[in-house]
This record gives sequence, C-alpha cells and structure tokens, in this order.
Amino acid sequence: MVVDQVTSDDLDRLFHALSDATRRDIVARVMQQEQSVSSLAVRYDMSFAAVQKHVAVLDRAKLVSKRRRGREQIVSGNPDSILRARDALDRFEQLWRDRTDRMRDILAEAPDVVRPATAQPTEAPGRTEP
Repeated sequence: MVVDQVTSDDLDRLFHALSDATRRDIVARVMQQEQSVSSLAVRYDMSFAAVQKHVAVLDRAKLVSKRRRGREQIVSGNPDSILRARDALDRFEQLWRDRTDRMRDILAEAPDVVRPATAQPTEAPGRTEP
C-alpha cells in the first residue's frame, strides 16, 4: 500500500496522463511487460516522436519509468501510481457516500413533508371528449 501523501499537482499530472486513450494503452502494455519506446511506436498510427512525448507525460506522472539499455529506452510500468489513482478515486467516492448518507439522515429526521400529488393532465376549458 502507498503511504506517501499525494499532492494536488501529482494528482493533476496523474489524471491528465490517464485522460488520453493512447497513454492508457501504453500503461496497460508496459504493466504487462516492459517494452522499448521503439516497440511501442510501431503499434500506433503516429510518429516515433509523438509516442516519445506520450511516454514523457506518463513518466512525469510516475506511471512509467524509463531506463537506457544500449541505444534503446526501456519503459516499465509503475503499479504504485495506479494504486495512488485508485486511492484518490476511493477517497472521492467515500466523500460522496458520506454526503448522501448525511442527506438521507436529514430527510429521515425531517417532519413528514406533504408532497404534491402527481399532476394529472387536465382538459382545456370548454372541451369535452368525443
């Protein structure tokens, strides 16, 4: 479990990185097995430089890490960052669950409220059914 505190800037970088389908696909691929930027680039209909930029965004968000192996850059996934994203989303979910629980409690404690009857369609004045 991740114990370090995540800053707002960290979360911004993390969710920005995950907001793009290509970057999510890259993350999924390198979580399964590390790959070179070159091997990633052949999978996408974009330039090598564009894939490098996607990897750089993921690296800044700490979703992946890069290392040199000879002339290649090898990209590996960072599962701890996925856990940080899940933890942040879990906190948001709990915040909203707490809020809805409080609203339910307030409504349960409120005196009976007379609710208006469901509106029935009315006929236009002077008009009768055939």
